[in-house]
Amino acid sequence: MSKTAPLKVTLERKNQDYLFEAKGKTGTSVLIDNTSQENAAGASPMELLLMGVGGCSAIDIVYILKKQRQKVMGYKMEVSGARKEVRDAKPFSAMHVTIYLEGEIDPEKAKRAGQLSFDKYCSVSITMEASVNITHSIFVNGKSVD
Repeated sequence: MSKTAPLKVTLERKNQDYLFEAKGKTGTSVLIDNTSQENAAGASPMELLLMGVGGCSAIDIVYILKKQRQKVMGYKMEVSGARKEVRDAKPFSAMHVTIYLEGEIDPEKAKRAGQLSFDKYCSVSITMEASVNITHSIFVNGKSVD
C-alpha cells in the first residue's frame, strides 16, 4: 500500500449562527451552513458529500476521455442522494449520479470512463462504498449509453 500525504482543511466560524468558511490546500473558500435555517449562505455538509462524489468522478471522467482524445465540449451532472434514519442522524443510503456529456465522444468510451471512475479511481465514492450504494448513468449528446 502506498503512502499518501494526509489531507487537511480548516474551518472558521463566520457569524453567530452556523456559517463556516472551509479552506483546503489551495486556499479556496467553501461556505458551509445549516440549510434548514432561513438565509443560509452556504452548502450543507450533506450537499458537500454529493458535490464531492460528483466532483471526484467528473475529474476522473474528463481526464480519461481527454487521454482517449475525445472532445468533451460540455459536461453537466446531477447527483441525488436517498437518506435513511439511523438514531438521530440521516445518512445517505444511496446516491445516483447522472452525467450529461456533449461533444465528439464515443459512447462506449464514455461508458467505460464512468465505470473506471466509480469502480477504480474516485476516492470519494470508494470511501463511501461500504455504506452507500452509488449508481450512475451517462448520456452522450442526449442519448443514454447504458
